[in-house]
Amino acid sequence: MSRPDPSLHPSTTEPIGLRAVLPPVTMLRLAAAWAVLAAFRVGGAAWLAAPAPVAAVAFAVLLAAIMTAAFAVVREADRLADRLGEPYGTLILTLSVVTIEVILIVAVMLGPGDAPTIGRDSIFAVMMIILALVVGLCVLAGGLRHHEQSYNAQGAVAYLSMTGLLVGAALVLPNATGPGDGTVRPGAALALGAITVVTYGAFLAMQTGRWRRLFVQPEAGALAVPPSPSPSPSPARRGGDGPSAAGPVGDRRIVVARAVVLVAALLPIVLLAHDLAVLVDRGIAGLGAPPALGGLLIAIIVFTPESITAVGAAWRDAMQRTVNLCLGAFLSTVGLTVPAVLLVGLATGTPVVMGIGPAETVLLVLTLGLTGLTFLGQRTSPIQGIAHLALFALYVVVLFGA
Repeated sequence: MSRPDPSLHPSTTEPIGLRAVLPPVTMLRLAAAWAVLAAFRVGGAAWLAAPAPVAAVAFAVLLAAIMTAAFAVVREADRLADRLGEPYGTLILTLSVVTIEVILIVAVMLGPGDAPTIGRDSIFAVMMIILALVVGLCVLAGGLRHHEQSYNAQGAVAYLSMTGLLVGAALVLPNATGPGDGTVRPGAALALGAITVVTYGAFLAMQTGRWRRLFVQPEAGALAVPPSPSPSPSPARRGGDGPSAAGPVGDRRIVVARAVVLVAALLPIVLLAHDLAVLVDRGIAGLGAPPALGGLLIAIIVFTPESITAVGAAWRDAMQRTVNLCLGAFLSTVGLTVPAVLLVGLATGTPVVMGIGPAETVLLVLTLGLTGLTFLGQRTSPIQGIAHLALFALYVVVLFGA
């Protein structure tokens, strides 16, 4: 009797090979991103300083390349999520996305323009996009298709508790301490960065350790958190290639291969970030647009792929995945961006303004309050989605000073 081919999973038939990890779409995305990178290494300096029409084309090409690479990063992180289960999977996805965001923010900070508020503006824009727009779309779309959707409420409480503390310390406290102009003194910057890193690190350790059960989908019909860690859904139910897809050896090979592809997709973003930052500064100055538009643009570039993933999870009635993606993404944004921005500011002598204005403070309170009410009831409904979308509309009004 012939033995089955160990490189194929009996249900998913995913081969352990280059084509499994690099399908044509992924290969095209990587090739396009690296081709643009090569072109800008040769002629980028001239294109960045060219007249406005040429610079606009260069910006469009850069934006398309970075978005293409970002989608490739999200795709590979999503496949790793399917293999590793929750909450590890969404952690890989959110940390990959936030890494891209930090790279773009630092590139703008170190660019030729004066951008002391880019860190603050980006964090605030991410909050409004993720917790208002994306959560609203997820809750509304999922609710219209599945009515009420369940998730692990204790995990949502943990996310929101940490988020409220860290975002309040980063964006509100600087207005009440130090010079009072939103800046942070060097000693306070070191302390704030250290507290943020330690607190977020402790949260991650608990999330992936003993308290992992708070971040997995509860059993159908159960409103309480299970007393012990629940096993991750089977690969067939997740619709992905789980840990048993090709046996332990094959699984390790695919995980390593996907991680390599993820890094290969991330590198063009890192290397193109400075060029994009130059054009963003030039465009905002030329249009006379509000400086906060730069932060909004970075947030849109970075979180569009993950947002599509979150809405898709809600549409499939995987609300716990949506909660982990949305709430985890913003918590990771604060936990990683704040220390990075403060450290770069201290190391380079670049001024950093972290405190937000009165209107933004009101929006922050409304956003955290509404998100808390949405995710403290163990089930969501479309009504809450409408409220989140209305809140995002208010943010747009405030941003453009209407």
